[in-house]
Amino acid sequence: MEAIELLKKVRRIEIKTRGLTRHIFAGEYHSAFKGRGISFSEVREYQYGDDIRSIDWNVTARFNHPYVKVYEEERELTVMLLIDVSGSGNFGSTISFKKDIMTEVAAVLSFSAIYNNDKIGVIFFTDKVEKFIPPMKGRKHILRIIRELLDFKPQSNDTSLSEPLRFLTNAIKKRCTAFVISDFMAPEFEEALRIASSKHDVVALKVSDPLEKVLPDVGLMKVMDSETGSEKWIDTTSGYVRKAYSDWWITHMDSIRNTFKKCGVDFTELSTKDDYVRPLIQLFESR
Repeated sequence: MEAIELLKKVRRIEIKTRGLTRHIFAGEYHSAFKGRGISFSEVREYQYGDDIRSIDWNVTARFNHPYVKVYEEERELTVMLLIDVSGSGNFGSTISFKKDIMTEVAAVLSFSAIYNNDKIGVIFFTDKVEKFIPPMKGRKHILRIIRELLDFKPQSNDTSLSEPLRFLTNAIKKRCTAFVISDFMAPEFEEALRIASSKHDVVALKVSDPLEKVLPDVGLMKVMDSETGSEKWIDTTSGYVRKAYSDWWITHMDSIRNTFKKCGVDFTELSTKDDYVRPLIQLFESR
């Protein structure tokens, strides 16, 4: 992408997403994600009614009098975006590709984080971690993230959610809020998600397209797997074929929802056809 064209796209996304952040998401984001962690503040003498589990035994032994640890809410968060840049994002049957929705949502969340004085970092992934941008603050940092979203060229087209989730668990030591933005067209990832969600506040944003849910009756249709490059012809006039595909999609979605539920991960679905604002607000309000 030419530099001038890239800068124009960055600017358009900045204008659109900053407006959404300021007028729609700021309050919801703040109430949904701020103050979800605690950090050590100080020790003080034990008082009647204090939880004995908070006693600091080292200080108590030193002064021969019970002392307890005092904690306070963390008012500054670290937000991580795990963004799927695999080949399946290059699909869309309406006005937007899945990757376009992922880019805008990532930009909205980035500006929401900066608006609340939080750090924001990014993990771009396919079937491996393609790029890691450590958490930082500032508009310059956000614009770098948006430029990368628009112009990043992954080395692989395949998808694995386990790899970026393991990377998140190992690389980010302090508890963070992690948004996984993907179509979740990936092999088994429950174990990695369970471990990551036990350490971090993980939120899943599944981006899909209407044509992925139901096959249209349009005769013989040539389809290609954008991750493997394999092609095949499908007879969409066959009711059996269309039903088999629809049943597969329902099973696929049920499996994903069940995985999120078992791992304690909040989840919403975003479509290339519909506005993503309402599902995001409903997700924030439900928390």
